[in-house]
Amino acid sequence: MKNRQSIFLLAGGLLLSTGCSSVFDKQIEYTYEEPDYYPVLRAVGYAPLSSQPGESDTQKMLMAVKVSKLEAYRELAEQVHGQKLSSTMTVKGAIAQTDGLSSKVGGLIKGAKIVKTYSVGDTYATELELDMKKVHELYISTVKPRKVKRVIYY
Repeated sequence: MKNRQSIFLLAGGLLLSTGCSSVFDKQIEYTYEEPDYYPVLRAVGYAPLSSQPGESDTQKMLMAVKVSKLEAYRELAEQVHGQKLSSTMTVKGAIAQTDGLSSKVGGLIKGAKIVKTYSVGDTYATELELDMKKVHELYISTVKPRKVKRVIYY
């Protein structure tokens, strides 16, 4: 009997304490955290002119421009996201039979700016720049990350 009374008292106390918390209104203030330093990443992509497919020099040049731009973006992706490496080796009788290495780069690059595109002899080059402050601003505008600054109860 005494156990039953204490269980009811405990349950009633829990109900009252949880019920009261919904009575109070609260205001939550948020703040946005910003890094102290924003690096500027740079990348250069190269493509040989004479090796490009095309019937004329102009077509080959346009293809080299595209390839050099893609190579520069790939280099930026390596800097931002890293590179995934896979390696294989076959050993037979303590002698290496085959050895292989492959790499893969993947990622999204937003906000990069072409600084310069030019030819150097038979090679076309594209220079890209990625200001991480601009990347941060793009991120903030889409994701809107927040940190609780303070909570005021009324």
